[in-house]
Amino acid sequence: MDSLSHLAAELGHLLQAQNAQVTTAESCTGGGIAEAITRIPGCSAWFEAGFVTYSNVQKTKQLGVPESLFGQVGAVSREVVEAMVTGAQAQSGARFAVAVSGVAGPGGGSEEKPVGTVWLAWGDGSEVTSERRYFAGDRDEVRRQTVIAALEGLIRRTVREIKNQG
Repeated sequence: MDSLSHLAAELGHLLQAQNAQVTTAESCTGGGIAEAITRIPGCSAWFEAGFVTYSNVQKTKQLGVPESLFGQVGAVSREVVEAMVTGAQAQSGARFAVAVSGVAGPGGGSEEKPVGTVWLAWGDGSEVTSERRYFAGDRDEVRRQTVIAALEGLIRRTVREIKNQG
């Protein structure tokens, strides 16, 4: 089992222990997080939905991201991924969610947001947290590292919830 499948299986085990579901809202990974999750047999018990919203129009249409944010802070920003994660939770009803938006390359980077810049946000039903990461490598490597970071963040949050309940 490769590392993505291992992480997704661990996430599934933790979610099943809480009878909770997860949803994804993806831009730069193009559905890669959902793909890793759906490798796991039985994931329909804990994977609610995956949103691939590559364009800003779809981020607004499907996830309710305020259109004004794109002009103010850009699609690759804390504000946008936090709105994406909140929208994904609202649309799916899932307790846990992750959202990602970034510059995977090889083009599209800027001095302010170079290639490899990715914003991730997680929702756990009570709060939304986010972080900016910088990943090295080519497009595939940036996307893979983003999927790993997204799954690891979900695992940390589900483990914390189990500890809080126990």
